[in-house]
Amino acid sequence: MDSRCVILDIGGVLETTPDTGWVPRWEERLGLPAGTVEERLGDVWQAGSTGTIDEREVHEQIAHRLRLDAPSTEAFMADLWAEYLGTPNEELIAYVRTPRRRCRPAILSNSFVGARERETRLYRFDELVEQIVYSHEIGVGKPDPRAFELACTRLEARPQDCLFIDDFVPNIEAAQEAGMYGHLFEDNTCTIARIETHLAR
Repeated sequence: MDSRCVILDIGGVLETTPDTGWVPRWEERLGLPAGTVEERLGDVWQAGSTGTIDEREVHEQIAHRLRLDAPSTEAFMADLWAEYLGTPNEELIAYVRTPRRRCRPAILSNSFVGARERETRLYRFDELVEQIVYSHEIGVGKPDPRAFELACTRLEARPQDCLFIDDFVPNIEAAQEAGMYGHLFEDNTCTIARIETHLAR
């Protein structure tokens, strides 16, 4: 088996996730000042991203803190997931499928409780890569060095054999500090070229 690994982020890389403006719309709908949703729910988002609360608790906290009834809570979460899941980056996903015989693809993603089930159903990432490492399942997110260490452990790979691709500079810097190669995602053309260079090493 080839020792070279390509580890990809999801949001902003394998998924296109532009800001949909759903939070300001909800603040306007509820008559709340701008920034209120983050102020009231910031710790809920953090807990959901490290798996210290489950989806039921997320719903309960949102309903309580924003004073929403059950249908409104469901609508709020539907808007959250619509932005979170975005649309698939079809070109890059198709490319990642082709070099699988030459490398070991994986995912390392800062995530939210419920992401695995939804992304598996929509995008079949479980069939695309060898390992998926979600922050809400391991209890720690990028750029914490433990996230990169755990990814290597799951892959049984050395950091120096891994190319990490993300759209957030601090995560690239952290991957490099962990001993990996790093590539900042800006477009598919440059990213595919960088993967080819890694595979040619």
